[in-house]
Amino acid sequence: MNETLEEKIKELKSYINKIDYMYSALAVFSWDDMVNAPRKAVEYRSSVSGHLAGEVYKLKTSEEVKKFIDFFDGVKDELDEVMLSTIDNLKKDYYRTKKIPDNEYQEYTKECSISLAAWQEAKNKSDFNIFKPHLKKILDFNKKFVNYWGYEGNKYNALLDDYEPGITTERLDKLFEEMKNGIMDVLNKIKKSGYTPRIDFFGKSFPKKDQEKFSKLVLKKMEYDYEEAGRIDEYMHPFTTNFGNKDVRITTFYYENDFRSALFSCIHEGGHAIYEQDIPDELQGTLLNRGASMGIHESQSRFYENIIGRSKAFWRYFYPEAVKMFKQFDGVSFEEFYDGINYVEPSLIRTEADELTYSLHIIIRYEIEKMLINDEITVDELPKVWNEKYKEYLGVEPSNDAEGVLQDMHWADGSFGYFPSYALGNLYGAQFLNKMKKDIPDLDAEIEKGNLNVIHNWLKDNIHKYGAIYKPAELIKKVTGEELTSKYFIEYLDRKFGKIY
Repeated sequence: MNETLEEKIKELKSYINKIDYMYSALAVFSWDDMVNAPRKAVEYRSSVSGHLAGEVYKLKTSEEVKKFIDFFDGVKDELDEVMLSTIDNLKKDYYRTKKIPDNEYQEYTKECSISLAAWQEAKNKSDFNIFKPHLKKILDFNKKFVNYWGYEGNKYNALLDDYEPGITTERLDKLFEEMKNGIMDVLNKIKKSGYTPRIDFFGKSFPKKDQEKFSKLVLKKMEYDYEEAGRIDEYMHPFTTNFGNKDVRITTFYYENDFRSALFSCIHEGGHAIYEQDIPDELQGTLLNRGASMGIHESQSRFYENIIGRSKAFWRYFYPEAVKMFKQFDGVSFEEFYDGINYVEPSLIRTEADELTYSLHIIIRYEIEKMLINDEITVDELPKVWNEKYKEYLGVEPSNDAEGVLQDMHWADGSFGYFPSYALGNLYGAQFLNKMKKDIPDLDAEIEKGNLNVIHNWLKDNIHKYGAIYKPAELIKKVTGEELTSKYFIEYLDRKFGKIY
């Protein structure tokens, strides 16, 4: 590599770092808004966030970025795969951002902050009308952005590309239809079995401090570094955020009458956090120091939460620890406990849904988002459509807005196109499991001994170390030798629940 090229790469990385620093500042503000900030701070902090977003916009759309793009386009033959991917992402980000007027970019960021606060109030009061005007603004912004960006096929494809590059509604419709049919088939078998696992012992009183202690025990075994490179806080809607790979934070929410909720949200968010902590230092300043996509990210969190965290091997190790710590499980056999952890019942709340029916919650949101973006329904009709789809797909109907249309924060912060990532994560995770079991024949035996490091090491070596170098479709093919398919997830569900029920 010649000296001019080396110098130019250093300049580019230095410039990208400036953008990352601004994003980190915005992320700190967002985290603090949700975890610490007083209610009256919303307006001022929203203005600050809007200002910072304006600075990000300037950095991402500057003439300097265009010069970088032009220069590196002329030397592509001399670049390695990391730099080729960096330039590809830089170019996509530049042109995508450039199409949005500066004032609208700032206003949108500010409105997202205000909208999030409105959503919190609306959810607490179970009143959609409080949130409705803000959601209309956020939706209108997203519709405008879609038209600015342009799209092929369905308008929703423009939003999907932000979270899952390369995926389309046409592809998702097929995958989700297969997934839905597979889930409904297993669900019907469960209904016919006549077996109902016990879950009453999970609803006893579990002091918050004891839940926190047990969750930390599990997170430590997973190798999430929450002591020196992260932290655990409380928020009503658990999430993970990071400011580089040395500061990756998670939140959870403790319900004293439910052993499972905070524990599984910790395992889920821990999966996200481990991914971010494993991103190599050398990817800093490349735009690739993050997960490959939100679907791949969700594959890590949902893999740990469900495929590992609800497995028999996992609880062979942790059940004795749970019995030692919680007298509430006295007299509960291992089989009763394991079956209870995997209890299936269609329910209203996505984050509390069982492993089997969870993806139906996502498919509902995906279908609603498509309708909103394509003007097939209005925000005013949203609660009615939401309730109808829950009745159709899950046989349950919300009795209020908090357990219905207001249960998720994603639309409040403008994350249209994100929801499909959760269901895609289930598909990726099952496909990764199939390959992992071939590579580690004694996987279950290792998990039973509490050796979760074998899982962490495999994921680090096969997925985490690449950051966002590869697009999702490239990564799944690289890791498993196959394109993404729904068959492994459906087979996994049928096998697992067939044994329990």
